Amino acid sequence: MVSIDLNRGRASVVQEAFMERIFDEQFYLSQLEAARNWLADNAVELSVSVVGQAIIVVAAFLLARLIAPRARAALARVTTGRRLEVQLRHAAVAVAPLMLPVAWLLFLWVADLIARQDELPHRLLTIATSLLAAWVVIRLTAALVRDPVWSRFVTIVAWTIAALNILHLLGPTMALLDGVAVTLAGLRISALTVVQAMLSLALLLWSATLVGRVLERRITASPNLTPSLQVLMVKLLKIALAAIAVVVALRTVGIDLTAFAVFTGAIGVGIGFGLQKSVSNFISGISILIDKSIKPGDVISVGDTYGWINSLGARHVSVITRDGTEYLIPNEQLVAQQVVNWSHSHNEVRLKLPVGIAYGADVRQAIALCQEAADETPRVLKEPTPVCLLKGFGDSAVNLELRIWINDPRSGVSNVKSEVFLRLWDKFREHGIEIPVPQRDLHLKTPPVLSLAMRRVAGTSPAGALLEPATS
Repeated sequence: MVSIDLNRGRASVVQEAFMERIFDEQFYLSQLEAARNWLADNAVELSVSVVGQAIIVVAAFLLARLIAPRARAALARVTTGRRLEVQLRHAAVAVAPLMLPVAWLLFLWVADLIARQDELPHRLLTIATSLLAAWVVIRLTAALVRDPVWSRFVTIVAWTIAALNILHLLGPTMALLDGVAVTLAGLRISALTVVQAMLSLALLLWSATLVGRVLERRITASPNLTPSLQVLMVKLLKIALAAIAVVVALRTVGIDLTAFAVFTGAIGVGIGFGLQKSVSNFISGISILIDKSIKPGDVISVGDTYGWINSLGARHVSVITRDGTEYLIPNEQLVAQQVVNWSHSHNEVRLKLPVGIAYGADVRQAIALCQEAADETPRVLKEPTPVCLLKGFGDSAVNLELRIWINDPRSGVSNVKSEVFLRLWDKFREHGIEIPVPQRDLHLKTPPVLSLAMRRVAGTSPAGALLEPATS
């Protein structure tokens, strides 16, 4: 507690002094007067030091220009002819044009470091190094980060740090941010800690995402792993990389993770109640991958949705139908209800086509024509052979059932049925086999009361009773 109070007291003193300097007009006037006097007393020495530093800057540029082509050629030799990932190749293409400024920055940084160690004038070197570093960071960000929001954010941060470093305000600004702090359960969290944690976390998460994409491409390209195992390994790797990035970011800024034990426990309980569906979908997705019930490329039908699985996500499964519509079905729904997997263990699927013929038709000839129509359809398998069965006698038709096999359910089921039915229609018309239409005989009888009223109106006697109409 004593060390925390001392740190808090020092931060408050630094913060008060910094704020007084910012809003004190006399401070700026005194600084201008001191600068004027210093320039008058050290004009010759200043001009010599500035000229010397300018010569160093120019010499570093010439040396970098001499080395940059060789560095670009070496990078081209490394990347050419190798099976690199798309992200690595994209990074190499982005870095190649920046070989000259990067080499220049490296030489300037070494010269500035040597000048600081020997207590030599290094003001111009510091300004050149800061500006060049900001420019290199902005160029790399524009080439690697495609999101305009993140690119703009990195640009603002780079120029802000460079400006503060040039104006010698980087140290006071960090002290000011460190002074704005709160203490939770013995853990001191300042604004500087939050900023550092956010920057570290953003950088590490971006790196983890890049590494995850590279590993995902390697895993999915492995022929020795099943699709379900590939998706499971990719998911676990992404979760592990994200967790490592968070832990490393917190440890980098000096935050002890044990201090979050109680706090994270309470948050975990709250998340458990608020995200029950999300957690249920995630666990269901893991169980689907483990038992290998469905995998990418399988043809499934869930309710009225029929299509093939495009991808397995942490929360849902992407199913694309024949008309191009993509359905995102929650994992929990696939576990809780019936799912028809047309290609779970193999791709061979049997289809049943109901056919009705008139009672006056030749049933054996109709069965033979059904088998011929199936044999002439390209997508219907020859083995197992198509079979047509007599299923029963209906009210107005003799019911047949044609059973065929296909091995490409992903290409659609309704289209192959339509093709078989069209061929069957042509054959039935060619051989005079009729497909019956349901018919009903309707008899209309006049009620007795209405019949008597009609007779009275017509002036007829019961002997001349009207005949009851009947139609058929």
